[in-house]
Formats: sequence, C-alpha cells, structure tokens
Amino acid sequence: MTMQLATGNYAAGHSMSLAGEANRGARGAVCGIYPITPQTEIVEYIAQFPFSKGRVIPVESEHSAMGVCIGAALNGARAFTASSSNGLAYMAENVMVAAFYRLPIVMAAVNRTLGPPWNIWADQGDTLMFRDFAWIQFYCDSNQDVADTTLLAFRLAEDPRILLPVMVCMEAFIVSHTSMEIELATQEQVDRFLPPCDVPQRLDSQHPATIGGMAFPQDTLSQRLDLEEAMGRVPGALEEHRRHFEAEFGREVSGALDSYCCEDAELILIASGTVATTLRDVIDERRRGGERVGMIRIKLFRPFPREQVRSLCASVAKVGVLDRNHAAGTGGIFCHEVRASLQGRSGPLVQGYLTGVGGGDVVPALVDEVLTDLAQRSSAGAAVWMGIET
Repeated sequence: MTMQLATGNYAAGHSMSLAGEANRGARGAVCGIYPITPQTEIVEYIAQFPFSKGRVIPVESEHSAMGVCIGAALNGARAFTASSSNGLAYMAENVMVAAFYRLPIVMAAVNRTLGPPWNIWADQGDTLMFRDFAWIQFYCDSNQDVADTTLLAFRLAEDPRILLPVMVCMEAFIVSHTSMEIELATQEQVDRFLPPCDVPQRLDSQHPATIGGMAFPQDTLSQRLDLEEAMGRVPGALEEHRRHFEAEFGREVSGALDSYCCEDAELILIASGTVATTLRDVIDERRRGGERVGMIRIKLFRPFPREQVRSLCASVAKVGVLDRNHAAGTGGIFCHEVRASLQGRSGPLVQGYLTGVGGGDVVPALVDEVLTDLAQRSSAGAAVWMGIET
C-alpha cells in the first residue's frame, strides 16, 4: 500500500488497471476506450499500462467502446471502460445490452452535465438516465472512495450470485481532476482480493450457443425477473465483499449509505457524492448551536437502499433531499427514490432541493438556506431550485 497525491481520474485508472492485470492467470483483460472530457485521463492511464495478458482497444465512438467490452466479457475476459455525459448517451444501446446479457463489466463514469447547451461541469443526470438499465450504480464522494469502490465493483459484478455490470460514478472536476493524498493498492493486494473472472455464459467453440436471439414474451418476463432477483442479492453480497476488502487492505470502504448524527436528529438532510462532505461541516456547526440535525449520504443508488433509509428516517420530523440532477417535470431523482422508500408510512415530511445542477457550487451558505426552508415548512411542495441568480 502506498500513499500518493492523485486525482480521481488517476485513482480510477490505477484500480482498473490493477484489476485487469489480476486476471492474467485466467482470460486476461480488455478495455474499450474513447476519449471525452473529463474522463479522458482514465483511459489514457489504462492505455499505457503494461498488461501481461490484455488489450486496450481504441475505437471510433463510445458505442463501440462498450461493444468491445461486451465482446470481451462474452469471451470470459475482465472488461472495463470509462465515459461521461453525451458519450454515455451515445453508448446507451450497449449499456442496456451489457446488463441484459448479465455481463460483469465495470465502468468509471465521470458525472458531467448533458448538453446542449454544452457544459463540462458536474451533474449526475448522465448516469441517472440509466437508472432502469439494470446496472449497479455507486456515487463516490472522494478520490479514496473512487480507488476503493472501483476494486470492490469488480468483485461484486463478478460474484456468481450477481453477474451485473457496475458504474462507479464521480463528479466532474470536483473529484476527477482534484488531487488529494490517498492510499493506492498494490498489484499483490489486488491479486489476492480479486478471484479470477469467471463468466459462466461465455462463448465456447466446443459448445456453440446463441446469444441475444429472439425471445417470446414469457422468456423476456423470466429474464426480467432474474435481473430483479440479482439486484435483490446485491446488498448482502456487497456487505460480504466489504468485509473481504477490509481484511485485505486494512481499511473500510463505504457501503450502500453512510449516516451522520442521525441518532437523535429531528431534521435529516440526504445527499450523494461530494455534496455530502459539505453537509457534514454544516451539521457540525449547527450541532454546536444545539440543533438536532443529521445527514445520510446515499452511495448505492441501484439497487436503492430503501430499508436503511426507512430505518434512519423512522423517527424524524422532516427530511430534505439535495439533488445534483434534474428530471424535467418531476424534480430531483434521489428525492423521488426517498419518497418511494417512505411511501405508505406515517413518516416525515420530505422536501426536495435542486442544488448544484449544471455544476454550480454547493457551499455551506446554500445548505444553511436549505435547512432554514426545511425547518419552517409545514408541508412538502415542488422541488426548490437553489443557487438561481436573479
């Protein structure tokens, strides 16, 4: 284990490369690459890594980058890539295919605002548009979280009980291009942590099979049920692999969510990504003033940790959800998931706030405005837009 000053992009590229090299005793590694700001540094790192048994394949588009990963995974290789924003949108068809084929592909996704108008700053809308595509989704809050979650993602995706692709999401520039001191894994540690990749449905010339043929309605129904059941096994498998991670690397990697000062809270704020780091500072300040406020950081968006959210919010009066994303006509996407989780219970008032949409800064003063608005509310309303200049 080494300490190093590294960006989020470097952390993702490093972990992906070591994971690929760790499969050299099996069927090797393949990465399909295509550049797009702000993730390009990830695939540049991977492209120069000296794999013993692997190929990095530059292609003409993001759609083809995922196509390369699909082909590689169907042949039993450990497959991974990275993308962002409109590149992810162009990749959409194959993003869906990867999940429906049950391929354990890992993708680093640097959250950038979808255009037009063109905007390169942080917004989670690019990955959240795939929220129904049967990919496991993690939203990281730091460079260390990116490095560790990327390794965890391979172990989870390749678990024979799961066999689903995983997105490891980080915010553009706030994480991708900002340097901080982190612990980086060694090849020896990753070799021990990751078993050889085994894709049970991989192509075998000795036993020919059709992949992706025509299916009747009942077959499709059964396949969708299989996806649902696999998603249902993710929380338990995640906790198992987190324990293995701690045993190997000597530190914890965060799970589905983190709670902070929720035990006696009357108000709880819920956020994801780097917004949660700002919330902690504000909550510390409010607590010193005697206010009983807490926060939940959602890391695992798919499957959404409904039971944990219900438990943490069971006795609070009000919940404010800060979303760095926007679904036109409906507000923030995390807020809708929280409301769905609490549906049918005489639970708290849940109010949504649109914060940092399009890459705006979420500073302590803005969080103070959210808390002030939430405290005075007697009923929930439409999502409140924060940070709009008038």
